[in-house]
Amino acid sequence: MTKNDFQLIEVNEGNVTETGFYCYMSKKNTEGYRRKLNWLKARFAEGLKIKMLKLPERGFIEYIPGEYAWRPVDAKGYMFIHCLWVVGRSKGKGLAAVLLNECIKDAQKEGMKGVAMITSQGNWLPGKKILLKNGFEPVDQAPPSFNLMVKKFNDYPSPALLKADENIGKYGKGLTVFRSDQCPYIDDAVANVADTAKELGIDYRVIDLKSSRDVQTLSPSAYGVFGIVYNGSLLSYHYLLKQELIKRIENLND
Repeated sequence: MTKNDFQLIEVNEGNVTETGFYCYMSKKNTEGYRRKLNWLKARFAEGLKIKMLKLPERGFIEYIPGEYAWRPVDAKGYMFIHCLWVVGRSKGKGLAAVLLNECIKDAQKEGMKGVAMITSQGNWLPGKKILLKNGFEPVDQAPPSFNLMVKKFNDYPSPALLKADENIGKYGKGLTVFRSDQCPYIDDAVANVADTAKELGIDYRVIDLKSSRDVQTLSPSAYGVFGIVYNGSLLSYHYLLKQELIKRIENLND
């Protein structure tokens, strides 16, 4: 693929209302979209960037200076990637590498130590394969399947994951949902947990993560911006359908 085969849109405070931010583009009237939009408007001043592939290609990357990362990570001096997605027919064209290179160039331009990202073998995060192919290496890991991947620009100290799993047992019995507005899909995920709790007749509470500091100190997993905890055990860091959520709760109760 040549440079002329695709175009990138840089999303910023001045155009985000018009361009959107890739996710939920067809659901701009939903609460999840509104929450994410407001979240972004507050983050642009912290140096957050989103770059989207222009249609018909489909993909985007979101990144921010590490001290403002919405993941439980100590990554000061690094650029930190929240999200990297290339989907559908856009896969297999090298476009993930194009998006990664945009982040790398911006990090170099700003004199940073390198670029970091958390990957997982589960949902809502990419696996580490694409990062390994682009010069990243694993420097830390956390349960159940998270890896902190880094591409350094020199021989700097590595960033590190914070001990998020130590937060799991702090909130007692019942269902505890940790939520933020970083992802527009979280709103539906939280509503699904609330409906499940009511159906099962169990206690339910929501912990709002309102800042990167909240994510770094309160989150129950390395994903950071969402989590479901039941009776001191992490059920999931991503969306679960009601039947899957009920099944996991029943398994813990056996």
